[in-house]
Amino acid sequence: MSKGVYTYDTGKIKEFGKDRMRFELGDTMVEGLSDTTALTDEEILAAIGSYPKSWKRAKLMLLESLCRRFAYEVDTKTGPLWLYMQERAKLWRADYESLKKEVSAESCSVPKHGNGKHQRPPYFYTGMQRNERGKSRW
Repeated sequence: MSKGVYTYDTGKIKEFGKDRMRFELGDTMVEGLSDTTALTDEEILAAIGSYPKSWKRAKLMLLESLCRRFAYEVDTKTGPLWLYMQERAKLWRADYESLKKEVSAESCSVPKHGNGKHQRPPYFYTGMQRNERGKSRW
């Protein structure tokens, strides 16, 4: 089994790549390798590669992985040191739920009608079920 690679370059945060994803997830302490970092470079790149046209879906995939992986970690006390592992898992869970709602809302939007050259009015519009003739009868 090969060891994971854990790298982070702050100079590449502006690019939509591995380093920006680490930054957005808060998984930037790569000095301690697997002891301090949740995701390997390969995992991040695989998620980005799975959704090359949707940054949010790739991030959602990684957040789901983190939630599943760290759901069973417990808070630990070692001497005077407390490690609040559940707090980290709760934070990723909240991020996951928020992003899931956002991605779901974007995927449910009504597509625009037309082919780009000839714009037609949208098929659905506000008030389309209003019956103006029906109002005057009563």
